[in-house]
Amino acid sequence: MATIDQATLERVLSSVNVLSGGTRRVELPASGALPLTDGVVSFVHVVAGVVRGHPPLSSGCTLGIDRNTQTISVRQPSTREELGAGGALLTLGDRSVILDAPDGATLVVGELQLTDPTSLHMVPGFAVVSEFAALEPAAAALAAQLGLDTPADPNKRYGDPVICRMMATTVLLSVIRAWAENGCAPDEWAARTRDPFLDRVLTAIHQAPGRDWTVDSLAGVGAMSRSVFAERFRSVIGRSPASYVTDVRMDAARALLAVGRTVSETARELGYSSDEGFSRAFRRHVGMTPSAWRAQRAGVPA
Repeated sequence: MATIDQATLERVLSSVNVLSGGTRRVELPASGALPLTDGVVSFVHVVAGVVRGHPPLSSGCTLGIDRNTQTISVRQPSTREELGAGGALLTLGDRSVILDAPDGATLVVGELQLTDPTSLHMVPGFAVVSEFAALEPAAAALAAQLGLDTPADPNKRYGDPVICRMMATTVLLSVIRAWAENGCAPDEWAARTRDPFLDRVLTAIHQAPGRDWTVDSLAGVGAMSRSVFAERFRSVIGRSPASYVTDVRMDAARALLAVGRTVSETARELGYSSDEGFSRAFRRHVGMTPSAWRAQRAGVPA
C-alpha cells in the first residue's frame, strides 16, 4: 500500500463532482438491517451504536487510531468486524452492502450521484475508516448534523438542497482523504505521481474511456516512442495499456448501467461499434452479459 502525496490527493478530490444526492438519518432498532442502495456512491457515518457489515467490514482496508498515542494503524485485511460510533465507511455501489445493528444504532447515510462515475476509479468499492471522527473531526461533526430535517419541515429555506449536497460532498471527500492519506491507498496512486508523462496518459484514458485508444496514440499523449511507452507503462502500472483501457471501460460501463443507461447507450459512449462487441467484452471482464448484470442488480430476471 502507498502513502499518498498532496498533489495526487488534491487532483483526485478535485475531480469528484457530485451531480445530485442527499442524506438521511436512520435509526436502526436492535437486530435491524439496512441495505445500502446499489449503483450510487454512499457513505455511512455511525453517530451512535455499533454496526456490522455484509460483506464483513474486514473486507475493506480499515484505519484505526490509538487515542492515547494518536498513532494511526492500518489493518489490511482487518480483523475488525464491527464499526462503532465515530466510524465511517464508503461504498461505490458496485456491490450489495447490508448493515445490521445487534443493539441498535443511529446512522447518517449519504447517497450521491457523480457527474463522472469513473472519477473514483482509484478508490476501492468498499473502504472503512474506523476512527473517522478522530481523523476528520470537523467533517464528522458536520456528518452528525446531516439528515436531521424532515421533508415536511416548515423551516426549510431556498437553496437547502444545494447546501445539503455540498455538505454531503464535504463528508464524502473527507472519508476519501482519511482513507488515502493514512496508508490505505493502493500502489497505483503513488505510481501516478512518479512519472508525469504516464500520469498524463492515465488522465487522458479516464477522461475519455470511449476514445479509440491505441498504443501509438497513448504513446503520443505521453510524448514517448511506442516501444519506450509500452515498456514503461507495464513496468509502472503492472499491465499492458490495452488491459488498462479495458478495465477503465468496464468500470465505466458498470457505473453507466447502474444509473439507468441502456446497453446500446453504454456501448456507444464507450466507443464500441456494436452492442454485440460491447457485450462480448463485458462478459469476458465481468462474467455475464450487460443485460444480465443490470437485471441481477435490479433483482429481476434477465
